[in-house]
Amino acid sequence: MPRVSAFYGITIEMYYDDHPPPHFHARYGDERAKIEIASGKVVVGHLSVPALRLVRKWASEHREELEENWIRLSNEESPKPIEPLTRWKS
Repeated sequence: MPRVSAFYGITIEMYYDDHPPPHFHARYGDERAKIEIASGKVVVGHLSVPALRLVRKWASEHREELEENWIRLSNEESPKPIEPLTRWKS
C-alpha cells in the first residue's frame, strides 16, 4: 500500500484499485481508520480524537490531491506524495 504522506506519527496510505467510495487509510500507532475523502467521515476503524482532528485538517487542505491520487491508483499509476501537515492550531 503506497504511503502518500506522514505527519505527527500519522501515516496516510492508499491502495491500488481499491473499492469506492474514494477514501484513504490513516494509521497512528495501533489505531487504524479508513476515511472517506469527500466528507472526512471514518468509514471503518478508529482514531483517537486528537489524531482524527489532525487527519481531517490535513485532508481538508489536500482534498483535491487525494482525489487525484484516487484516480491515479484506480488506473494502476503511482500516487503522488502529498505534503504533510506542518502547522496545527486548534
